[in-house]
Amino acid sequence: MVQIFTDGAARGNPGPGGLGVVMLFNGHRKEHSEGYRRTTNNRMELLAVIRALEFLKTAAHPVHVYSDSKYVINSITKGWLKTWIKTGFKGKKNKDLWLRYHAIAPQFQLTFHWVKGHADNKENNRCDELAVAARRKPNLPIDKGYEASKSSNNELW
Repeated sequence: MVQIFTDGAARGNPGPGGLGVVMLFNGHRKEHSEGYRRTTNNRMELLAVIRALEFLKTAAHPVHVYSDSKYVINSITKGWLKTWIKTGFKGKKNKDLWLRYHAIAPQFQLTFHWVKGHADNKENNRCDELAVAARRKPNLPIDKGYEASKSSNNELW
């Protein structure tokens, strides 16, 4: 079984954001983080899950994903994503990331677990550290999906 722990962070929401991932399998550990100059917490929470799945080289093992994001967990486990796809994401945010998740997820045997954030889960806390450190880095790249959605909504700042 592969265990994936994820977290996202944004300062200002929108503002500088980051994601953190810890992956565990057969005694091996992989950590990953990345940041963006302007994004939202929900985008980083979801992108953390996507990036972790993109790192997997095989779908041969069950994958357990642990996240403190009820937005991510409920959207998947309660079937909200299926409804959003059927309705063309009318009035919903993060379509680009949800479609990216939807394209990669079916190949895996996924089980999602909600964990309380900033509590006693060592790996979730590590993900938070990674995400916060990533959003604090200088010269962060653009979250193209977020920036495109804002420019299409005529946001001026």
